[in-house]
Order: sequence, then C-alpha cells, then structure tokens
Amino acid sequence: MTDLSVEIYQIKVKLLKERLSLVEELTGSCRLCPRECGVNRLEGEKGVCGIGAAPVYSSANLHYGEEPPISGYKGSGTIFMTGCNLNCKFCQNYPISQLRNGNIINTEILAALMLDLQDRGAHNINFVTPTHQALAIFRALIIAYEKGLRIPLVYNSGGYESLEMLKLWDGIFDVYMPDSKYSDNDTALKISNISEYTKHNQAALKEMQRQVGVLEMDDDGIARRGMLVRHLVLPGGLAGSREALKFIAEEVSKETYISLMSQYFPAHKAVNHKILRRRVSRIEYQQAMDALEEFGLENGWTQPNY
Repeated sequence: MTDLSVEIYQIKVKLLKERLSLVEELTGSCRLCPRECGVNRLEGEKGVCGIGAAPVYSSANLHYGEEPPISGYKGSGTIFMTGCNLNCKFCQNYPISQLRNGNIINTEILAALMLDLQDRGAHNINFVTPTHQALAIFRALIIAYEKGLRIPLVYNSGGYESLEMLKLWDGIFDVYMPDSKYSDNDTALKISNISEYTKHNQAALKEMQRQVGVLEMDDDGIARRGMLVRHLVLPGGLAGSREALKFIAEEVSKETYISLMSQYFPAHKAVNHKILRRRVSRIEYQQAMDALEEFGLENGWTQPNY
C-alpha cells in the first residue's frame, strides 16, 4: 500500500477546507459539470444527473478488474457513486447511472466507507462517476483524512468535466482516470446526449495532465500519481478512435498511458440502435491499435484477444 506522507495529507485537508465554500457555491446553482443545470442542489433540487444534496452510492468494494496499476494485487477501493452527468445509450452500468439505484447516505458514512476500504488493504480510493457529487466527496474527504485516510485517490470519470470545478480538485486527487469517449460532438450528442463533449473533454485532459502529469508507479507497479486515459472502441467507428488518440499524442503527451478497451457490448438502449447493437469487430479494434502505433502512444494496455 502506497501511504501518503503526513505533509501531503495535511496539505490536502487544508486545500479542501479552503475551497469548500467555492464548491458549495457551484452546487447551489449547479455548475459542477458543463451541463450547468443551475438547480439548487443544496436545497435538494435535481438536475440531469438526478442527484440532490445528499451523497448517493451503489457499492463500495475491493475491485480487481481495473487496469493493473489501479487494482494491483490487493484491489482498488472502488466506490460507485449513483447517477451520472452523461446519458449514454450503451451504458453498461445504467441501473446505477441512469436508473439511479443506490443508497442515500451522509458524508460521515461516505468517509467511513473510505476508511473501511483502507482497512481492508485497498491500494487506493477509486471514485467512479464523482463529477456530480463533488460537494459530498469534498466534505467526506475532510472527515476521512482527519480520521486517518492515507492512501491515494483515483478520479474515475466519463471525462465530461467543468474546468472551474476540475481546478478545485488540484492537489486533492492523485490519479485521474478519465474516459476519452468521442472525437466528434455530433456523435456524442446523439449517443450520450451531451453538448460539445470534445471541447470539454480535451480541455479536461489537458488540465488533468497539468495537475498530475504522466502516470507514476511504485516498485510494485501500483499507481501513485498521474493520468491514465481510457478509450472504449465502439462499433462503426463511432468513438472516432484515431482522432481521439491523435489529440492525446499531439496535445497532451505521447507518454500518456492509454487503456484501449475492446470490451464493448450492447447494453441498455444500444440493443435497438442500428450500429451499437453489435460488438466491435477485430478489424475495428485493430485499426484503433494501429492508431496507437501511428501516433507513438506506447504506454498502456490493449485487449486484442477478445
């Protein structure tokens, strides 16, 4: 387990307390993500994500199915937050993200979940879809750090982020693990019901890179700090894989760690979509791997044998 130094976690607590009022302001007229719903989440109003003021989570367990530096040999302390600021037709976690199955809790319980995962040996605390529940996480982290949380934090998101909110995480999260879902805004709007995904995602990737840099691992291969970008190859070239990878290589860093995923399968509303209703072909996935080579992206993981 990679423990944080006393100095690092003390700095984190200081930053969290200094910035808390700013996150409350963004939540009171919600601008936590690019949708900018404007609802008063502090009073329990709900925007597109469907979540009000209280934290809501689906599960908190050791997870062994993440990328090797995240899951390691003891597991990633993964907390699936309920709701999502995306609305993907193919979401494989749609009961959590869109049907909003989960447990309404308070920040003390959320902090206790983190500490329990640490006690169970987790390498890190891995928040899945944290974007829209930033305030609850802010408040819970203050409690958790003051009660002894000492392992790195992973920000695991769909990559549709507000720069204003993302900058408030600077110095808090150790590892960013965003998606780069699309390289075309029209496709993103049709499939995930989000506007200007490419603009916001690309800006987010640059900001995350600025904050934490290239992925760093300890002697056991466990992530300590840095960014790991996930890209799910979609059938029919809908993800725009070549252009997405070109941007990362040319505008972020060729050293960026990429998880190029072939595991797409039709779920949720995708089963009735003329293109999304099938799996990715070997040729389509090979073309994405060819793009990795073309743009010199050598760090990361592929899934060619599926």
